[in-house]
Amino acid sequence: MESARHHRPSAPRPAGQGESREGELPLIGRFLPAPVAAKVPEVILAFWVVKILTTAGGEATSDYLKKYGNFKGGGIEVLVIVVGLVLQFGTRRYRAFAYWCLAYAIAITGTGVSDFLHLDAHIPYAGTTLLWAVVLAAIFWLWQGGEGTLSIHSVTTQRREAYYWATVFATFALGTALGDLTAISLNLGYLDSGILFAIVIMIPGLARWQFGLNGIAAFWMSYVVTRPLGASFADYIGKPKSNGALGFGDGSTAIVFSLAVFLLVTYLALARPDIQKPLEAPKAARAQTTPALADRHPGEPDFELE
Repeated sequence: MESARHHRPSAPRPAGQGESREGELPLIGRFLPAPVAAKVPEVILAFWVVKILTTAGGEATSDYLKKYGNFKGGGIEVLVIVVGLVLQFGTRRYRAFAYWCLAYAIAITGTGVSDFLHLDAHIPYAGTTLLWAVVLAAIFWLWQGGEGTLSIHSVTTQRREAYYWATVFATFALGTALGDLTAISLNLGYLDSGILFAIVIMIPGLARWQFGLNGIAAFWMSYVVTRPLGASFADYIGKPKSNGALGFGDGSTAIVFSLAVFLLVTYLALARPDIQKPLEAPKAARAQTTPALADRHPGEPDFELE
């Protein structure tokens, strides 16, 4: 983030051209189709609303599944994420239900993995927070080094999509650990933690507006914070009153948030306001025989993270 450079992600090569498709994943690429357009949604207000609701629902659902133990509850979490991966990677372009199905599955499983490290492996919340921060940094480093950009508008190949979802998983796990760290280890409680992260999530946007923070950096900073924000309020609603919460119950909380996510995703699937629109090709490019359209959305800054 210290310097910027012009970068225009290359468009995915259509299937069937050459012996292998650009950005194809080993083995998986032989069974699942290559993308023909962006596989993630445009970042509009609805995106942030659904994202926060998803983090809240995933937190409550994972906590509810703990009553079935590591084997049964963990098995369900593995199953939902496998189904989500197949649905999402089986599409050739962004589809609202497939995308948010996987996001919700990762919200559930990411919470479960992070909680397992604390409750069963007995790693303190500060330790799990540091662990997932390192994992996230490593994924960013590999993604940037391999693809030259961390922009969501470049997620047009299987390999970039794999980097994207690995990042999402790490942010969910990191956010879970961070939220528990502030609420439990630092004794802020669930409500105060939620308020804290509601303030923190506005800082990247403010820094971009006032100080020109890189748009990609601002996005991922905000993305990480959505997890402890949604999870803190879900815990405040669902946890027992003896824990300073409202005592609504994890199961009931999970149902409410799941219904809210379903309704909003249904709207997105029907109205499609979050479909990424490719830039129109320059006149010189249109005059050529190869119609390579850029996959960046109009208005996105023409620079990437170094």
